[in-house]
Amino acid sequence: MTTEPGEAGRLTVERAVGLLAGRARCRLAEAHRHLLQMGAEQGRDLIEVAGGVIRLLDGPDPGPAPVAGLSTVVPAGPVRQFAPWIATVQRVLDVAPGMASFFTVERDPAGRLADLVWAAVSPEAVAPGGLRGAQLLGRRISQQFPDVVASDRWPVYEQVLETGRPAVLGPFRHGDGLYTVRAHRLGVGLLLNWTRHDESPVGDRLAGTERLGNLGWGEWDLISDDVYWSDQLYRIYERDPRLGPLSQAESEALALPEDEPLRAAARVAFERGERVDVTLRVRVGERIKYLRTVADASRDAEGRPLRIFGIVQDVTERETSARRLAEVERELDEQRRDLAAEHELAGKLQRIILPIPDGPIELPGLKVALRYLPAGEESLVGGDWYHAAELRDGSVLLAVGDVAGHGTRAAKTMAQLRHALRALAVTTSDPAELLRHLNALTCDLERETPELAATAVVARFDPKGREIVWAQAGHPPPLLSRGGHTAPLDRPSGPMLGVIDDARYETARFDLRVGDLLLLYTDGLVEHRDRGLDDGLATVMRTVDQAVRASPRQPLGELLARLQQANPADDTCILAARPVSGETQDLRRYLSGV
Repeated sequence: MTTEPGEAGRLTVERAVGLLAGRARCRLAEAHRHLLQMGAEQGRDLIEVAGGVIRLLDGPDPGPAPVAGLSTVVPAGPVRQFAPWIATVQRVLDVAPGMASFFTVERDPAGRLADLVWAAVSPEAVAPGGLRGAQLLGRRISQQFPDVVASDRWPVYEQVLETGRPAVLGPFRHGDGLYTVRAHRLGVGLLLNWTRHDESPVGDRLAGTERLGNLGWGEWDLISDDVYWSDQLYRIYERDPRLGPLSQAESEALALPEDEPLRAAARVAFERGERVDVTLRVRVGERIKYLRTVADASRDAEGRPLRIFGIVQDVTERETSARRLAEVERELDEQRRDLAAEHELAGKLQRIILPIPDGPIELPGLKVALRYLPAGEESLVGGDWYHAAELRDGSVLLAVGDVAGHGTRAAKTMAQLRHALRALAVTTSDPAELLRHLNALTCDLERETPELAATAVVARFDPKGREIVWAQAGHPPPLLSRGGHTAPLDRPSGPMLGVIDDARYETARFDLRVGDLLLLYTDGLVEHRDRGLDDGLATVMRTVDQAVRASPRQPLGELLARLQQANPADDTCILAARPVSGETQDLRRYLSGV
């Protein structure tokens, strides 16, 4: 049964996991799961299994021992002494990628290496005759690869067995393939790993993965000081493979001094036994590259590293893109700050040119409320305007207008028309005559500023007769709400301002009764580029009807708050007027004077 390890036991397990992962070239999590599986299947404690793995993969040589079931190799002595080692090695190779085999040794009477016998094998190992994986167990290498005994690799295998120093041979041609073989002494046997560099599905997949992820891998055996780089690692560093891997001094020379704090932090973390994952800059040729390194190590019982293995990924494009994005984000922040300042300035300018009262305006016989809805681009000053004032004869002049466009030109024209109407109202209160003068002014402005266009509606209210006379210049018709039903007024004829010199404007009349509601507005309330004018009008009329039916005496400000723009890209100005009885107005004037 597996028990929870203490501190010493935890270090033993971690040590075993590191050795398994390093030898099998798998992730630490996969090696840990495999170790747990071994303990469960063997019915042994996890620490006991971990100790066995450490003794097998990194412990002292246990000396000669027989191999059960291989009669051609078994010397005299107890068979069961070696069997657990074979089982453990086989479990490691079960998860090893590519072609890997563990061999027991046959020696001649003089003690020289005579043959190697398969005792454990990875699933992808294959012999020229077609035998694969477990089919090779118990067979001699001289039978499957007769030429290897006479090759220059055989003395190297013998040297690895005698000295314990790993060796890398190749690439060399064998049959129709190009191979590299790595040899390690493992206990009393020999562990060989083959890598095929051409026409190998596993090699192709691995090389394809390296190219796709722009990553390479390497190992550094601190005991033998052997360093191995994959092909892609040479490509990342743009180094000729014939020169071999970079030395530590050469590698440090490529680093940028500004990244030294990151390198120092990575070294400290590695010395604590942690896996390192750090991105640093290096100078390769004339370019700066960003290289992400993920490194770990197999360590002894005291935590000292024995073999360092890691992956290096060229993330230059990713980091460069991230920095470009950060720069763009910084520019956008600056633009947002500039827009906020511009919006604040535009708001001040808007309030100066077109001040909107906070509450209703009390005029003779009328209560008037106003609402201004700016366009979505709030930093732009629009050309919508209004006018609501008492004339010298006691009547009330109401107007709403719209100058096409945004910005300084529209705001300037809007201000000129609004102030001109105020000045002209001193000489005449006839809406048609006022529009004729505004048209003449707009035509003059259009000659200075081509393609200037403006619309307006002007109405005069007589509080005594409760009559409204109105005219329009290419403007949407006012809406009249009466008895819970809202409808547009029939427009008298009149062209847009600034289009026709000496244009003539007609007037229309109607009575404004107590309980009625008159709505003047600019086209942003009803016109949308994707919908017709009728749809916009219907929406506004439906909203007004619902509001009036729900509360006939609803405050004008609350009613206007229900109205939304049909076209958020355009400014909207809304003027609502409701007649009041003479008694009510007299009472308010009396109370305001108390």
